[in-house]
Order: sequence, then C-alpha cells, then structure tokens
Amino acid sequence: MISINDLTVSFGGFTLLDSINFHISDGEHIALVGKNGAGKSTILKLIMGVESPTEGRILKPQDITIGYLPQIMEYSKDRSVIDEAMTAFADMFAMQDRMEQINTELATRTDYESAGYHKLIEELNDINDRLAFAQSDSPRLQAEKTLIGLGFKKEELERKRGTFSQGWNMRVELAKVLLKRPKVIMLDEPTNHLDIESIQWLEDYLTSYSGTLLLISHDRRFLDRVTNRTVEIMLGKIHDYKVSYSKFKELRAERMAQQRAAYENQQRMIEKTEEFIEKFRYKPTKSNQVQSRIKQLDKLERIEVEVEDNSALSVKFPPAPRSGDVVLKVREMAAGYDNGRKVVFKDADMTIMRGEKVAFVGRNGEGKSTMMKILTSELYPLEGEAALGYNVSMGYYAQNQEDILDKNDTVFDTLDKVAVGDIRFKLRDILGAFLFRGEDIEKKVAVLSGGERSRLAMAKLILKPYNLLALDEPTNHMDIRSKDILKQALVKYDGTLVIVSHDRDFLDGLVDKVYEFRDGKIKEHLGGISAFLERRKIENLSELEIQSVESKKEVASPKKAAPAPAPAEEKGAKLSYEEQKELRRKQKQVEICEKKIRTLEEKMKEIEGKLAAPEAGTDIDSLTREYLELKRELDIKMEEWLMLSEN
Repeated sequence: MISINDLTVSFGGFTLLDSINFHISDGEHIALVGKNGAGKSTILKLIMGVESPTEGRILKPQDITIGYLPQIMEYSKDRSVIDEAMTAFADMFAMQDRMEQINTELATRTDYESAGYHKLIEELNDINDRLAFAQSDSPRLQAEKTLIGLGFKKEELERKRGTFSQGWNMRVELAKVLLKRPKVIMLDEPTNHLDIESIQWLEDYLTSYSGTLLLISHDRRFLDRVTNRTVEIMLGKIHDYKVSYSKFKELRAERMAQQRAAYENQQRMIEKTEEFIEKFRYKPTKSNQVQSRIKQLDKLERIEVEVEDNSALSVKFPPAPRSGDVVLKVREMAAGYDNGRKVVFKDADMTIMRGEKVAFVGRNGEGKSTMMKILTSELYPLEGEAALGYNVSMGYYAQNQEDILDKNDTVFDTLDKVAVGDIRFKLRDILGAFLFRGEDIEKKVAVLSGGERSRLAMAKLILKPYNLLALDEPTNHMDIRSKDILKQALVKYDGTLVIVSHDRDFLDGLVDKVYEFRDGKIKEHLGGISAFLERRKIENLSELEIQSVESKKEVASPKKAAPAPAPAEEKGAKLSYEEQKELRRKQKQVEICEKKIRTLEEKMKEIEGKLAAPEAGTDIDSLTREYLELKRELDIKMEEWLMLSEN
C-alpha cells in the first residue's frame, strides 16, 4: 500500500536516513523503534508530505486517507473541545452539502437523458454510499464517546481548549484522528500524556482497528499489545522484524550474537589462511595450494558486524549551593484556575526539607503540574500560602518544552542566551554530553525531535548550580538508556529534588518521600516509591488511576457485595418512625443500584468474551460502542451507589 524506495534524508552534511527501503501492507500494525533522533518522526513526516526526502521517493495510493498525530502540535485555544473534535467530520459535512446541491439541481433539470444528468446521478449515488458507510452513530455522539473514552468528562466537552493542559489537548487531536476513521493511522508518542484508563481504551481501540498502523512509542507493553511488526532505525539504516516488540528484542540480540560469532570464526579462518600463504608462498611444492588459498580469500564474502549506536548522555549536575533547612513550605493552600471557578485541590499542607528527593504522583488532572506552576510562580494560590525557603535557587524542567524553547533559536543559541561567566566557554562540551555534536549544534529548535528538545532543556539545567530541581515529566520523550543515565545523575545530585512522573522504574531508588494527589487532596507518604506502593497494595503507579474504580466494582460485585445498611431496628431505638422509614427507603435504593451494577458487569463481561475471540462476521465496532456505553452507564451507577452508601 505504501512503498518507501531508496529513501535518503541528509542535511548539513549529516545523513539521517541512508537509502532505506520497506513496504507497508494493508492492515499491518508496525512499531517504529530506535533512539531519540534516529529518524522515526521524520519517516512519519515524509509519508505525510510534511517534509521531503533528499533522494528516493514514497509511493502511496492517491485515495488513501491518513490520520496523523505528531509529537508536537499547534492548535486553536479558543475553540471548545467538542467543536474541535467535530472538525474531524468536515469531509462528511462537505459531502452532505454537496448532496443537497445535487438534489436541488436535479429537481430543476429536465434533461433526463443527458450525460451531465447521469453524471450527477452517479455522483449522488457515490456520496450516498460513502455516507452510509461512514455513519453509524451521529457525528456528535461518536465525538462524545471517543472523547470520554480518552478521559474527558461530559461536562468538560464545552470548555475551551485553552483551559486544558498540553496533555489534554493532545487527547483532542488524537480523538480527531480516530474519528476520521482513516485507512492509515500514524501516531507519534501517543501515550506520553495519557493516564492508564485512557491508555487501555486506546489499546483496545487500536487492537481491534483493521486498518494500517504506524506507531512510535517507548512504552513496551503498549507496543506489544497493538503491533505485530517492528522496524528498527539505527545509524541511518533499518532492520525489519515481522514480530512484536518483545520478540524483536530477543531476535535482535540473537542476530547480533550470531553475527559476532560468525565474524570471529571467519576472521580466525582468514588469519590461518594468510599465515599458510605467507609461510609457503615461495615453496614450489606448495605453489598450487598457495594459489588455491589466495583464490579462496578473493572469492570469500566477508562478514561485517553491524555497527551499534552506543552513544549515551553524560549528565552531571553541578554541586548545589547551600539553602535553608526548609526548602518549600505550603500551608492550607487551595489552587485552581479561572479565578477560582475551577479548584484543583485545597487544604494542602507540605514541607520539603533540604536534600529531600520528593515525587508527586497521582492521576492526570489532580494537580501535580499545578503545584509545579505554583513553585515557579507561574500560578498563585487561591487560598493559603506557598513559600520557598532561604537562599533557594530553582531549576525548572517544564512538561511542555515546545512552549518554552524558542523555535527560531539554534541548539547553541538556546544555551548561549542563558549562560553567564566562564561556563560560556564550555557550551560545546555540555552540548556534546547531551549528544549534540558537530553540526547538530546549529540545528534550529523547530526541527528537533521531542527527545532532542528534552535533552536540550535538561542541558540548560547544567549551566547554573541550583539547589532545587523541579522536574515535570522529564522522561516523557526519553529512550530507556537516557532515562537510566538521567536517573543516576539525579541520585548523585546533592540538592533538593521535586519530580512529577508516572514511571515507577524511574522513581524507584530515586525518591525518599511521596506526595499523592488524589480527590482534591494532597497526602504525604514517607519512604520511597516501593514503600508507598506496598502500603497502597498496588503493583505500579498506573494502578493509582484505576484503583478507585476497581474497588467500587469489588464492593458492588455479587461475591463481594458490601452488607446492606442495617434495618432500623438494629440501628437502635433512638431513631424515630420517619427516620426508620427513610433508612429503609435508602436501603431499597442501594439494593436496586447494586442489582443494576451486577447486570451491567455481566453484560460487559459477555462482550469482553466476544471481543477477545470474535467469530466470523462479528461487528467489532458495534460491540465496542455497546461496551463503552455500558461502561459509561456503569460509572454513573457506581457514583450513585457511592452517594447512597455514604448517606
């Protein structure tokens, strides 16, 4: 379907992609993997026509529809979430308008036998067929279901996009891609800003998606679930494996080991042959054998070991100047937006001492980034106070680097603008430590990948000795090796650290205190991330985002149903007749609600079974829509059950 032929991308004397070839067939789900800056995002841009190759070409059908989610996006902040999502149906609305025009024209024409009249009839039939295929539910209902599946609440759909974070706006763009129902979907790091429920919803959607998928992600589990072919980009070349990501890692290791072993064996054979030739070259009795060995070496196809990209960051933070004992003090603080009309959390108390390494964890939208903005004075408390301690100098890594770095600056200019003193003479060395070498330093920020921008932003933190580092999702665009190196640098850092992250492996062994953002409150947990997770009886941070839902289901399930409220007689004789009557009425409501919950769960379980092993002719889209509708209804019933149980 899409054919990439002898594709080369070069700029400034550097070759990013070197004569690569591969074919993308209809229905394949492909993972593009490789280090940051290897060219993964570039391939997607080339297919979309956003960029052009230096040499080679990309062949694709003219009528192909492609949905593309870039890593870095621009969007209108004034449009509401639902209105933006509805733009995905622009082609459908245009077809409807055209259909009305044709009907109006046909109603006024009388040349029924003319070629023009028949052409209009054919066009009308074609539009009818396309609209019938595209329309299952109404466009607005489809948009609402998709947005809710990606984590939005129904009451948030009318809010303007400017009131949401970069992560939530990425979900709007993702919804637009999915709603267009293209033949090809290309997603560049779609899970960076998704919580676990939304990731699961997207996994389910992509698993059942029958079209072609090209996916870039550093999330191994996500890749394993939704892809069945892995294309690795390394040092300008590609290595194609018709397997999932985990299997690719195994096969790649085996291939490299076999290649090295074969190379070493051949080198030993060559060495012995050359020794024989050199030893008997001038002996007449051995001349035939010598000539035979020489011809053998000439004809030998030499084994070459593929060069691996072993480059890695080199991060070391400067020694931290001494600050006061108390680095941050938060007292009875409330925070939010829109002049207090949206309160994210309240009654927050927090004390961070010098040298502590602290993690902020919790679901998206619970206020972690909001607290970071308060630390940097980008936002101010609605109530209470938040104050930095004596002599605190803070280095801040923001989640949305694309809004902070100047796209018109070069890599070198980005550091040169903020560097002062003797360190200005070391900027090239610092950039080299962050893998910006040679002509890389003259690249414009606008052309950098997400991972390269992350490294550049981190390099800025090296320029000055800070005693407080505030890092908001620093590993979102980093490959696994870069994450490990950054973690070790932060472990050795002797200042105070505050970090927002969903990555348990990154936080484990790094932080010694956890603040959990949950249900509009902030709770302190002493000890590292493993101790926190053990206390919460969960296996990983992502489960924080679904634990509340799961606990509700466990309580409501038939086998583990919570005991119904006690009858009035058992509650004590102090209750009046009217109070006893009201208690019995609530008890009846709880029982009805629990029965409905059990029914919904049974229906969902039945659909899950069908989706797990669909039979021939199964309408997967219809089942998925029914499942999401049941889930929405179940969530409503859960909330109702909680309210009844608490009263």
